[in-house]
Amino acid sequence: MPHPVDDAARDAPPDEALDEAPDEAPDEALHVLRLCSVFEPATGGQATTPGLAVTAGPATAGPATTGRVPGGPDALPGALDGRAARFDPIGGMQNHTATLTRCLDAQGHRQTVVTSRLAAPAGTSRMLQGVGVHRTGLPIARLRQLWAIAGLPRVLARGPEPVDVVHAHQGEDLAVLPLGRLAARRHRCPLVVTLHCSVGHTLSGGSPRARLLRAVGGWVERSTLRRADAVVVLTERTAAAVRADGVPAGRVHTIPSGFDPALFARGAGDVLAGVPRPRIGYVGRLAPQKRPDVLVEAFGLMRERAQLVVVGDGPDRALVERAVAASPARDRITLRGFVAHDAVPGVLAALDVLVLPSAYEEMGSVLTEAMAAGLPVVASDVGGIPTVVDDGVTGLLVPPLDPAALAAALDRVVGDPDLRARLAAGARERAGEYAWPRLAERVAAVYDGVRGRVRDGVRGRARDRVHGQVQGRAREAVSA
Repeated sequence: MPHPVDDAARDAPPDEALDEAPDEAPDEALHVLRLCSVFEPATGGQATTPGLAVTAGPATAGPATTGRVPGGPDALPGALDGRAARFDPIGGMQNHTATLTRCLDAQGHRQTVVTSRLAAPAGTSRMLQGVGVHRTGLPIARLRQLWAIAGLPRVLARGPEPVDVVHAHQGEDLAVLPLGRLAARRHRCPLVVTLHCSVGHTLSGGSPRARLLRAVGGWVERSTLRRADAVVVLTERTAAAVRADGVPAGRVHTIPSGFDPALFARGAGDVLAGVPRPRIGYVGRLAPQKRPDVLVEAFGLMRERAQLVVVGDGPDRALVERAVAASPARDRITLRGFVAHDAVPGVLAALDVLVLPSAYEEMGSVLTEAMAAGLPVVASDVGGIPTVVDDGVTGLLVPPLDPAALAAALDRVVGDPDLRARLAAGARERAGEYAWPRLAERVAAVYDGVRGRVRDGVRGRARDRVHGQVQGRAREAVSA
């Protein structure tokens, strides 16, 4: 299928086509239309566009609660309401898109974000001076992908400032891909797609939903990526898979997720004061992909004595609660609930080991934040995790969904302070590779590159048309 810019160049008069390809370097401030099924929740500090509702931010965690299960009179501090938790409201992709948006705003780029409303009101908010966030859709978990249909009017509207690049962020919600293609065609501009979780190459599991996503979603993913002007992946593993699917190597860019150095520059006291050391922690969504219940089970099998702190909320909250209630070590497990992203550095600084027990993972952005905090990790040897965790250097890798192996690795790290110190030093040494401002500059370079290729293509086709017309007139003159 030809790109919309190709159609525009073919149909435009020669002079107009040449005007679409100015000679200035492609590094001016851009207007980016960012499409993502999930985005950082709005907070009270974000300005509201008059007449429109703003998504309310979830509560932050209060004091730690040990051995207490949320849902009753002594509900878990920081727990989201049940509907919000089912929507899986905050995680690596949300933090990635929000931090990228902030960094590009600091570079002077204007951005329009269209995302789902999740469990909160639809509406528009002003995230930063140059960033408007439009939340749309239905507050029904099973129909969450309908946000893309509800967002069509906003996505396809042409405002006073033209869209220069459409950037679609794909997780497991695939509706963003056809939406991105429509938007790029409508605005006659390049399409960039970031794969936060490849349903064709990373998603695993035997549930009907997982099988359907891999089959149908994998086809949608491959079809869109082949037509995108650029594809951004988080790891070289996924880059190789995307190239094998037929995406030209020159269009594939490996840019990992990262951490915001400004958040880690702030000093903080011990936010887990009262919880004895050593502390093993999990920070993230309570979701099927992450399998925090496996960590709870493994903790109960450990020989070394330690404390487990689970920070987060999500659709698997009840599963984790049951695992805690059944654990022989339940009196040493602290359920902390949801904390805002800017509070995560303080939590990581208060831990001794971070665990990411995922069943599948594109990369695991919390791992880069652990590096920034100088925190050793124990993580599943799946997906892109081995590209971040260097086994024996920055952390330890274990087989996924294996509580006994996870317990053994945790016993090894907890029982050996020297090993923890070596892994922490290795983590700090590598952290600089994942600083967000530098990563955002690489994303901006991708934008410049695709716009430059479009301009070159338009200019070349226009010149070919002019040359053809000149030759045709010359032949007519000779014939006459």
